[in-house]
Amino acid sequence: MILVTGSAGFIGSAIAWGLNEAGIENIILADKLHKKDKWKNIAKRNIYDWVDRDELFDYLEEKGENIEAIIHMGACSATTEIDADFLMKNNFEYTKKLWEFSVKKKIKFIYASSAATYGAGEKGYDDKKDIKGLLPLNKYGYSKHIFDIWAQKQKSQPKQWLGLKFFNVYGPDEYHKERMASVIYHTFNKVNETGGMQLFKSHKKGYENGEQLRDFVYVKDIVNVIIFFIKNKSRSGLINLGTGKARSFNDLANATMKAMGIEPKIEYIDMPLDIRDKYQYFTEAKMEKLKEMGYKKEFYSLEDGIKDYVQNYLMKEDRYL
Repeated sequence: MILVTGSAGFIGSAIAWGLNEAGIENIILADKLHKKDKWKNIAKRNIYDWVDRDELFDYLEEKGENIEAIIHMGACSATTEIDADFLMKNNFEYTKKLWEFSVKKKIKFIYASSAATYGAGEKGYDDKKDIKGLLPLNKYGYSKHIFDIWAQKQKSQPKQWLGLKFFNVYGPDEYHKERMASVIYHTFNKVNETGGMQLFKSHKKGYENGEQLRDFVYVKDIVNVIIFFIKNKSRSGLINLGTGKARSFNDLANATMKAMGIEPKIEYIDMPLDIRDKYQYFTEAKMEKLKEMGYKKEFYSLEDGIKDYVQNYLMKEDRYL
């Protein structure tokens, strides 16, 4: 039995899809659905059980004996969240409780960390280096960083634990994320509305407009890595999950419009003041550690990932996994 938290969210629902694709249906999904269309993210899944996230620990006390692994994606993922107490409760304290359950039951524990823990990137994006000196740029990044530090200090550990430092993930089932959805999704919608895309101007010397660089990673690659770790033994620790190749927002917008069959058209606008001083101009994951842990599958290129997302999901009547 595998428990997936945050299972109606973007990455969590993709993981549930991937488990089904791998022939695994003994899945317990935990989340909150609220009034959005998140339920559609899991409407096609074959599962064993569903539990409200607020009732999860009571559920585990009563029915958690057969759980073999926890994949914890249930947290606040909004990098713009300003309530630090809310972030610490959801991203730190809740994760600690699941860790402690995993220790008690001697099971695998995989959780979502974030590339936001690396801050502005002045110390690089290397998952082999000591993380203590990292300084995240926002409260969200801090809430993830402090759990990573806590996890590394624990003498009592799960059977295996992995903190996955997600870089810029995009793909199907992100539609409920609104402002926090990927630029690919926003480009697709903007092009349909206006015929072109708006990108942020650069406010940093050395970067042209639209040439800010990110490590964009397709959600199906995230799923493939997690399925690999569910099925295989490996050492524990923090792992980057990007592609290892930074690409520009211009590349992204052009690839999206090409996949839509539309001539690229880009306008550059000022970056909002509320994010300007916390904006990352370059992210690129060091990926050697993942390869050393046995994962050899090639990741989607930006163009191939966008083509699959746009043509097989966004342009279809049913755009869900």
